[in-house]
Amino acid sequence: MTPGKKLIFGLFALAMSHAVTAEPQPLDRIAVQVNNGVILESEVQNMLEDVKADAKKKDQSLPSDKALRTQVIERLILTRLQLQTADRIGLHIGDLQLDETISNIAKQQNMTVQQLQAKVEADGETFSHYREQLRQDITLGEIQRIQVQRRIQVSPQEIDHLVKMIQEQGLKNVEFQIGHILIDVPQNATSEQLASASKRAETVIDRLKDGADFRTTAIASSSGPKALEGGIWDYMNINEMPTLFAEVVNSAKKGDIIGPIKSGAGFHIIKVMDARGLQTQEIKEVRARHILLKPSPILSEERAKAMLEEFLKKIRSGDAKFADLARQYSEDEGSAAKGGELGWSETSAYVPAFKNTLDNMKVGELSEPFRSTFGWHIIELEDTRMTDATQQLNTNRAHQLIFRRKFNEELQAWLDEMRASAYIEVFDPEPIRG
Repeated sequence: MTPGKKLIFGLFALAMSHAVTAEPQPLDRIAVQVNNGVILESEVQNMLEDVKADAKKKDQSLPSDKALRTQVIERLILTRLQLQTADRIGLHIGDLQLDETISNIAKQQNMTVQQLQAKVEADGETFSHYREQLRQDITLGEIQRIQVQRRIQVSPQEIDHLVKMIQEQGLKNVEFQIGHILIDVPQNATSEQLASASKRAETVIDRLKDGADFRTTAIASSSGPKALEGGIWDYMNINEMPTLFAEVVNSAKKGDIIGPIKSGAGFHIIKVMDARGLQTQEIKEVRARHILLKPSPILSEERAKAMLEEFLKKIRSGDAKFADLARQYSEDEGSAAKGGELGWSETSAYVPAFKNTLDNMKVGELSEPFRSTFGWHIIELEDTRMTDATQQLNTNRAHQLIFRRKFNEELQAWLDEMRASAYIEVFDPEPIRG
């Protein structure tokens, strides 16, 4: 045998010996098929680990691994369906918009981007994973806004009715933190299925009244949209809540457990986790103007930002006036003709990126270019004032509250419709080993 053949034979023998003696390693596998896409077992395990780590930090108990896995898979399915919709309509969050968002997050926390990165990595997460998770979160927010907003109509009669309620009852002065558990029933359920779901709901109620932890019970039992958060909805004004909540918590107090309440979706159990008053005697308003440029196939993200930077140089040097540039270039049709003027408003009326920028500005200051869901902006903060709640402010607030309530309801309806029409197959959780 030649030396070359001996070497090849030796390497082959070595490889075979490793193949015989090496421990079999688990391979990643498909956990769920969602339409033409898949969710990998590694994604399920990563989310399970995140949920468990978060629960440990909060000293919160969790249900069985089987119940927790079911909730995690359901969350991943809904996330994947939304991302598939975003792909279909060509919604993609570019690096420039992502960088701008990260910069805003750092500013809100009084950090530099480098300090934010160090904090993320100190918490055991890579910054690249943080960026991609944030990109996904922005995409989900955008696709929800695009798909749900067009389903919502707010009539003048609804606004007038709510304004009257606000004035007469003072409902705007209390916010509730609601715990919610949904025991779902199938569509066109039989009487046996209804009876079984009703019995399960009564069992859950009994456990809660016996002192069972609400969050743990919700994770284990609920089919509601906040199940993985322990069924907890953040503080809401009674007029922002889904109608079902608003109808039952008006006279409730902290700690009350209400239900089961039957609806088309199933049996609902509600607990008032907390209630707090609002101080609304005076409202801070700002008067600002802006220039908006919307990126497009013709105008790139980079070019839009560069144009606004050039506008700032001209305004600061006195070579151009903000109002003139707004009339000529701004793509906000509502304000461009008025030199970019937005009038008096609370900053909460604006989208988060716009609000956060205004909240950190001084009167007379010009912002640097920043990205919102609408495009690239620069802002001039002209003035601020404290004012009482006028009829117009009540009207604006009523519209916002009704819109937010309907948004929550329509978002759940949209998710349910996507879920019902999708092809979904959940595979055996046992790992395949090779």
